[in-house]
Amino acid sequence: MLVRLGKVLVVVALVATITARWAVLQTVAWTTMLADNLQSATLQDALVKTFDGKHPCCLCKAIAARKESERKREVAAQMQKIEFPPTGENFALIAPSQFQLVPQANNFADPLAQKPPTPPPRGFFV
Repeated sequence: MLVRLGKVLVVVALVATITARWAVLQTVAWTTMLADNLQSATLQDALVKTFDGKHPCCLCKAIAARKESERKREVAAQMQKIEFPPTGENFALIAPSQFQLVPQANNFADPLAQKPPTPPPRGFFV
């Protein structure tokens, strides 16, 4: 029971994270519009009126406005990225005139150079 609840919560979190919230809201809007249209028309006419795009409800208009504002923010964020134009100069790496290789200190070999204690301790192996 707890595992199934965890899986459901993960799915809900993933759906909330991605833009599926607009799809869920749009589904709710279409369902509401279809139910309202069925009260005054046949099923075929109600389906046409719901999905033709010419008769949006207030929730459909709000969803479209929010989607558009998100798109504008994404475009504005992309416009703010700094791009460096390529330079006309040829770039070359030049080695320094004097080069000295500094020996690296070996700190790990000194502790290993000590001999093991004699006689070897027997408490570890018995």
